[in-house]
Amino acid sequence: MKQYGLIGYPIKTSFSPDYFNQKFTAEGIDANYKLFPLASINHFPDLLQKESFSGLNVTIPYKQAIIPFLDSLSPEAAEIGAVNTIVFKNGKTIGHNTDVFGFEHLLDLINCTAKDALVFGTGGASKAVEYVLKKKSIGYQLVSRAPKQNAITYAQITTELGRKSTLWINTTPVGTFPNINQLLNLPFSNITSNHFVVDLVYNPKETAFLKEAKHRNAATIGGLEMLHKQAQKAWILWQG
Repeated sequence: MKQYGLIGYPIKTSFSPDYFNQKFTAEGIDANYKLFPLASINHFPDLLQKESFSGLNVTIPYKQAIIPFLDSLSPEAAEIGAVNTIVFKNGKTIGHNTDVFGFEHLLDLINCTAKDALVFGTGGASKAVEYVLKKKSIGYQLVSRAPKQNAITYAQITTELGRKSTLWINTTPVGTFPNINQLLNLPFSNITSNHFVVDLVYNPKETAFLKEAKHRNAATIGGLEMLHKQAQKAWILWQG
């Protein structure tokens, strides 16, 4: 039986086991997908010694930290600086980033026409978002809890910036089940019917972040469709 799985920590809930195990059953594939929570990324080599994998996904907080443990990266993953899919081929581990395909799909679904964006969070998921925004020539400003070289803080979002940046993207886990009432400290009054608001969180399907935006008549979309798309791309890579 082929073994697939997801590494991260903590892994409270995940769409992936149900998605892939249902796929295996429907297509008559002798395989299994399970969760492998790692309290430290330094435990990754030990995991590879214990299990024989055909493919892995990577989630928070290891999308960047996993890179030194891999043999090589796809050109996209190398440019992005984050990995969410690992291919095992000829005894080597190859890091890929399928979040790119998923996020681009979200923007297409809401027919996004924004020219400027605010990206909330600076972790691994935000790297894929930045890559797509550059590809689409959409200007963006990173926003972080603490001041960073290329990011402002939430308190520094001015009314002018909030209204000019008609694409808002949450790449943080804030609002994820079970903490569904958690909200980023954002000036939601800046949102108008001309805004496009994306939340990469997929559980719940409609987050408090999206509800605030929807209340102001913005076009909104959650992370579930992105998850489907990136999972489909991961499966194609594993079969290649």
